[in-house]
Amino acid sequence: MKRLHVHVAVDNLAASIQFYSTVFASEPTVQKSDYAKWMLDDPRVNFAISARGAEPGLNHLGVQVESAEELAEMNERLQKLEGDVIEEMGTACCYAKSDKYWATDPTGIAWETYHTLDSIPVFGASDDGAAHAGGCCVPEPTVAKVSGCIPVKATSAESGCC
Repeated sequence: MKRLHVHVAVDNLAASIQFYSTVFASEPTVQKSDYAKWMLDDPRVNFAISARGAEPGLNHLGVQVESAEELAEMNERLQKLEGDVIEEMGTACCYAKSDKYWATDPTGIAWETYHTLDSIPVFGASDDGAAHAGGCCVPEPTVAKVSGCIPVKATSAESGCC
């Protein structure tokens, strides 16, 4: 079964936790000094917020799957899109180790499709436990917005992850 994933960058984590806890009638499933996550069943969503220096607002959207087989199926779908798909296997981000694929929608919103393998104690820590610089694991968009134009491919699809 798949779960919608929404990640919002916030500038006041405490106020945002209070707001979303009220909206969802539930306390966060995971709460850190810079991050909170609600794993909700009604609606079935993984909703995360973080205060890590990113511009406040929508950070990225995604689809969380429960198995490697579902992830492979999602990758097959993404490969049919026009645009680059970025593969990250065993990546550390958002207090979790995951296998994932990233794609960017035509408006420039990053979408991750991922299967969580394990939790990790430090945001974006590698296997040696060292944290990586940077505020987010979202790769640079493969589509750039140009004012007054339809989106065009960016010149670089390099990952800005952790």
